[in-house]
Amino acid sequence: MSSTAAALSSGEQLRASYLATRAFTDQIAQPLAAEDCTVQSMDDASPTKWHLAHTTWFFETFILRTQPDYREFDPEFNFLFNSYYNSIGRQYPRSRRGLISRPGMQQVEDYRNHVDRELAKRLECDEFATQAAELLRIGINHEQQHQELMLTDAKHMLSCNPIWPTYRDDPFDESGEAKQMDWIEVPEGLHMIGHEGDGFAYDNESPRHHTHLHATSIAATLVTNGEYLEFIESGGYQRPEFWLSMGWATVQQNDWDAPLYWVQQDGRWHQFSLAGLVPVEPAWPVTHVSYFEADAFARWAGKRLPTEFEWEAACRIASQSPNVSLTQEPFADVLMQQNKCIHPTRSPAGLMGTAWQWTCSSYAGYPGYRPPAGAVGEYNGKFMCNQYVLRGGSVATSSNHIRDTYRNFFPPEARWQFTGIRLAAS
Repeated sequence: MSSTAAALSSGEQLRASYLATRAFTDQIAQPLAAEDCTVQSMDDASPTKWHLAHTTWFFETFILRTQPDYREFDPEFNFLFNSYYNSIGRQYPRSRRGLISRPGMQQVEDYRNHVDRELAKRLECDEFATQAAELLRIGINHEQQHQELMLTDAKHMLSCNPIWPTYRDDPFDESGEAKQMDWIEVPEGLHMIGHEGDGFAYDNESPRHHTHLHATSIAATLVTNGEYLEFIESGGYQRPEFWLSMGWATVQQNDWDAPLYWVQQDGRWHQFSLAGLVPVEPAWPVTHVSYFEADAFARWAGKRLPTEFEWEAACRIASQSPNVSLTQEPFADVLMQQNKCIHPTRSPAGLMGTAWQWTCSSYAGYPGYRPPAGAVGEYNGKFMCNQYVLRGGSVATSSNHIRDTYRNFFPPEARWQFTGIRLAAS
């Protein structure tokens, strides 16, 4: 901790962290026109305007509304911008968020300003800051999750436009050349899994527990576009022997023949990025693949996907090795500060960063897991069904929003996030 941070009171630290998080959210939204911010391109995505309002609703609902002297901005917002908290009240259907033309962007900005003023003022009181600290940290991390969703949802929205518009016309970060794959050896035995320490973690990262692992090798690099092209060119999307039954049905139903955002032009593959349509670079890590595609590629390559426990154990080993990076790719906040495109360009990559990595672990609670009491308990536990765990973060993640115990989760057909592939071998 810096001497400046150490000199700040707990309330001042929380206030500074809160305002910095809110400012970065506004920075992400800034390149988008008001028209962009109202579009919902698919059921899984939400309009930027909704993200801006919902993250504000979280702070208002869980912190400010508990204060007897607080006057809420608009009672209707509790229905419009509640995501899935059934114990709070009814929610407007997720698939219809793009139809919320009113309130407009200006009113949503006024809403954010109203909540920011109220909360920042109250955080000047250390007693209030102490009482609100836990919920405030959850809210800050919740907003950071939505910052990533804002980027990936905006990318999907822009990709639906036939003229391939850019989010920001930024140059790409320099990429390293593709190198021969190295492996991290995870020895057989008992390994500790889960979060420990005083730093922030979600409830689904605990309890910390022992897990027995067989000897495993985890790739120190992510699968590249060039390697995935070999899978495509060998007929990988036409060969059912590599696919899980549900995966093969999904490929057939949706006519998949490449990762999301890949299109062929003039006899060459291109991919849509936040800087527009660009040629597929073989050395870049492949992204925007589903669990089904990641699993099929691993089978084709004669390997498999790691379990989330093997992945976490490999992280611990890598952190003690001078030859393996734990984190390597710049994250969203760093790339935006450098005016560079938020897109994975580096291979080999550290275990954390670049792209979320599919594991073969179904999303479930750790031994002894119990959701927290109250509405906050709906945050993670209720989704422990029909989802797979991803690890590692991506270029759209903030640099202070990732750790080796972080558990992301999506259904196996999802691919609009920056999702990639790391192989394992027994």
